[in-house]
Amino acid sequence: MIPGIVSLVRGDNLQGMSPLRLALFVAVAWSLHSNAAAAGPRALAVGQRPDDQRLQAPKDLDGYFPFQPPESQEAWERRSARVRQRVLVSQGLWPMPTKTDLNARVYGRIDRGDYTVEKVHFESAPGFFVTGSLYRPKKTHGGKAPGVLFAHGHWADARLSQATETELRNEIATGQERFVEGGKSRFQSMCVQLARMGCVVWQWDMLGDSDSQQLSRQVVHHFAKQRSEMNTTENWGLYSPQAEAHLQSIMGLQTWNAVRSLDFLLDLPEVDPQRVAITGASGGGTQTMLLAAIDPRVTLSFPAVMVSTAMQGGCTCENASLLRVGTGNVEFAGLFAPKPQGMTTADDWTKEMSTKGFPELKRLYGMLGAPDKVMLQRGEHFPHNYNAVSRTAFYNWINRHFKLGQQEPVLERDYTISSRQELSVWDAEHPAPKAGDPDFERGLLKLWTTDAERQLESLASGSPEQYRQVLKAGWDVVLDAREPIGSGTVAWDQKDKQDKGSWIQMTGLLRNGARREEIPVVFCHPKQWNGKTVIWLTADGKSGLYASDGTLIPAVQKLVNGGATVMGVDLLHQGESSVDGQRLTRTPRVKNPREAAAYTFGYNQAVFVHRVHDVLTAVQYIRGHEKASSQVSLIALDSTAPIAAAARAQAGKGVDRVAVHLGGFRFGKVLDLHSPDFLPGGAKYGDVDGLIALGQSELQRLDSADTAAAATWVLR
Repeated sequence: MIPGIVSLVRGDNLQGMSPLRLALFVAVAWSLHSNAAAAGPRALAVGQRPDDQRLQAPKDLDGYFPFQPPESQEAWERRSARVRQRVLVSQGLWPMPTKTDLNARVYGRIDRGDYTVEKVHFESAPGFFVTGSLYRPKKTHGGKAPGVLFAHGHWADARLSQATETELRNEIATGQERFVEGGKSRFQSMCVQLARMGCVVWQWDMLGDSDSQQLSRQVVHHFAKQRSEMNTTENWGLYSPQAEAHLQSIMGLQTWNAVRSLDFLLDLPEVDPQRVAITGASGGGTQTMLLAAIDPRVTLSFPAVMVSTAMQGGCTCENASLLRVGTGNVEFAGLFAPKPQGMTTADDWTKEMSTKGFPELKRLYGMLGAPDKVMLQRGEHFPHNYNAVSRTAFYNWINRHFKLGQQEPVLERDYTISSRQELSVWDAEHPAPKAGDPDFERGLLKLWTTDAERQLESLASGSPEQYRQVLKAGWDVVLDAREPIGSGTVAWDQKDKQDKGSWIQMTGLLRNGARREEIPVVFCHPKQWNGKTVIWLTADGKSGLYASDGTLIPAVQKLVNGGATVMGVDLLHQGESSVDGQRLTRTPRVKNPREAAAYTFGYNQAVFVHRVHDVLTAVQYIRGHEKASSQVSLIALDSTAPIAAAARAQAGKGVDRVAVHLGGFRFGKVLDLHSPDFLPGGAKYGDVDGLIALGQSELQRLDSADTAAAATWVLR
């Protein structure tokens, strides 16, 4: 029992108290003591939290995602490079995985007179099969043929399915389809018409659809609850904290299959590499946008019924952690500018695109000197699909830009539908791999992890500077790097000032008005200042600098006595930024009940990242103060140590010295998606060691939480 409580209990006023009442009194006294120790000096009234927009409910996929193009081409080049890098990192494609032999198999040729259809499977990674149909024209219109990638989107068994008679009659009656035979499959209709126009068309299966069943439809599209057997620090599965820490996701696998599909298409000798298009509707539109954004080999893009400032994609296969933090689908489409791009709307989340999103894309294309290379085919009177009218818009667009010489408007002709048996790639000679195998899932992620680690190890030993560049580009996205230290404005709003004899205690808020962020801090400033400032981070925020009686803890007092200013910070959800002063144990999440991290962290920064930004804001204020410090140091000896390491990696020369006790912490060992320590991508780029490799300041890694040793080191 602490001395203060002992003295109270021994007081005469407690004589005769029953054992039960005495126990209750001690519990209350201990609670009061704990609250006093945790409180420290306040910048705000008790019960009041900072006016900080980060304390609001997190954004989700149904939010508003406007796009505002920059005012100059130079500004857009900088912005688009950052967004494109975000896409690559979020998909687990930075650096790009090793491209192994596709081992492509093309067979089962069907001759339809003016075009052929063939079955195809290839391996995007060893043992990971991509399946689909290859349509080729019997005659090309001079020279090599344009290539078209067709991503089908969220229709069950899309490539192999056929509409029922009732569905088809309704679609013909409403103008969505034209033919009793060909109208049975909008997917085959697209491929057949393009082949008749002289294009080579590759239509592949989305994961969990048609012949692609190595990962089940349930896992790919309907995942809802974490699987304890997959949530391990070794041999983990998709959606686990470890998969997210390594940036491994269904969406990333989907995007990788699109990259490898483009490799397959361009390996065909008859395909013209200067005329390569991609199109798709719904989830296929998402794949279209992303591949067009990251792969310069695509020369024409046509995402249908997907580009919007509203809903961004509801399926797990359309969401990845980090992807849409500070950006969205309209800007992703903008990454393709100024190359030719068309898109369509329907009676869905895209219905306002003509007034919200497309005008901004048109302005971007105009600024880049290509106002006529972007178009919108409106179809709000149609449901969410890739109907005959929308397909005609694509035919006209590709005809015009690839100079196919067809009379416009290009109209489909009827054709003979291919059956499921004719199109399915698996048969006795080509047996299907095991479906929905959890061991395959684990093995695929292990292969992906091993390849990424080998690439980084090779760079570290063979090209240290390139290794550093790769790490920095990855960590800049993971930590949502902001402007360099010293830029922007951070204001100080002092709330209290107390003379403590040889030093002054100043409590207040660091305020960033542009971002609407407020950070409660305390300065312990010696009257005989030596020009050094130490930012001391603790799990309890600024109150961690104080003992229960309100005095500074010995190591902090030692720093102040030695002439250094010590700054305590309530990082986001700490101290005055917390709820009732309680430590955060579970980070905020969106309303979507499905336990996939991307629904929260695909649109919002992790709490860990916000806290790193708070440290950088503090450094920025100190460095920009009129009485600038000659030396800025960080000390973090508890759970905040990884935050200090990350801030050091981002601060450049803004921080001179950092003392940390990491205690063996690794992002790859965090087993809770909503732990304050959880960081999407945290294990991808060397984990904590990767962060430390990026830092430019002196670093002292302490073997224990030795506060005196840390204070001595930063003072020397």
